[in-house]
Amino acid sequence: MNSTALTLIELGAVVFCLGLLARLAGRVGVSPVPLYLLGGLAFGTGGFIELDGMQEFSHLSAEIGVILLLLMLGLEYTASELFTGLRRSWQAGVLDLFLNFLPGAALALFLNWGFVGAVVLGGVTYISSSGIAAKVITDLGRMGNRETRVVISILVFEDLAMAIYLPVLTAILAGVSFLGGLTTVGIALAVVSLVLVVALRHGHHVSRAVDSENSEVFLLNVLGAALLVAGVASAMQVSAAVGAFMLGIAISGATSHNATRLLAPLRDLFAAIFFVAFGLNTDPASIPPVLGWALVLAVITAATKMATGIWAAKGVGITRSGRLRAGATLMARGEFSIIIAGLAVASGAVTQELAALATAYVLIMAVVGPLAARYIEPLVGMFSPLNDSVGKT
Repeated sequence: MNSTALTLIELGAVVFCLGLLARLAGRVGVSPVPLYLLGGLAFGTGGFIELDGMQEFSHLSAEIGVILLLLMLGLEYTASELFTGLRRSWQAGVLDLFLNFLPGAALALFLNWGFVGAVVLGGVTYISSSGIAAKVITDLGRMGNRETRVVISILVFEDLAMAIYLPVLTAILAGVSFLGGLTTVGIALAVVSLVLVVALRHGHHVSRAVDSENSEVFLLNVLGAALLVAGVASAMQVSAAVGAFMLGIAISGATSHNATRLLAPLRDLFAAIFFVAFGLNTDPASIPPVLGWALVLAVITAATKMATGIWAAKGVGITRSGRLRAGATLMARGEFSIIIAGLAVASGAVTQELAALATAYVLIMAVVGPLAARYIEPLVGMFSPLNDSVGKT
């Protein structure tokens, strides 16, 4: 069988199975991310069947998946919303960074994975899953809750932190000198600041440049611009993902809503392939040795995210039930954590043990987070049934 036929067969089987896994996740009421990772583990290195034919395609598709994930995340915000969220949440954001970055970094140092491993694993444990959090809030009908504004503000802060963290991580993984690292950070800060200013004052020009009444032209414009900006950002050592995120912020108004509607199916497809590709490159046999540490990290960082949400919600006068809901909603880790681990593994700067630990950790948190957010409401209601109505606007 020729290589093209093998690639098409394997790709078709993978995409079809992804659809089945997404359907199963929807029926169970959990995020499909852990199922995608498990699927990759089952059919990758050391799995039941190794899919060698789609290696090259999966690598490029995974890159596009990351770009689309970050582009769509940027489309959810306007520059003014980012500034407002930053002003409201900077204290909670700093606490969130401190409480949730340190456990991962400390464990990496304890396991002798070095400074690079500490920076990577700290990022994995720090960042909440915006996608899972948004889905949980929507599915549970909590958009009108007061604590939801707190959750969104913290997520905005985390997204902005990632815009700085990813270029720094890229520089560290590339092994650049201290001076080169400072240069990369300076470029990242300058690019982020410039894009935010352009988005705030001239976002309508960016939107007009990609907008079109013809959906085909519009889709090609937005997707082409995203890939172009991501490529230029990568060439400048800023990170392709951050470039896509910044473009998403610059697109606003009706153009942003239309872009979200058109790109959502593409994002879901390529993001699913991204998670599968990460699983394909992780040997399942490497997970049991680090599973205990993943559980330890899960327990600690579930508690620290809960503490972050409780403290932030308490600061704006939200009742006890709302504070607990805020903490539980922030608990899940997902796409960003895998993106960070994927960048590190691709660079060859970290051990496969770290990739295995990150996979096990995300599998646990992507399941536990939504379940905690779903069931903390009735649990709180058993003890304070009168508080629920106070937590709503």
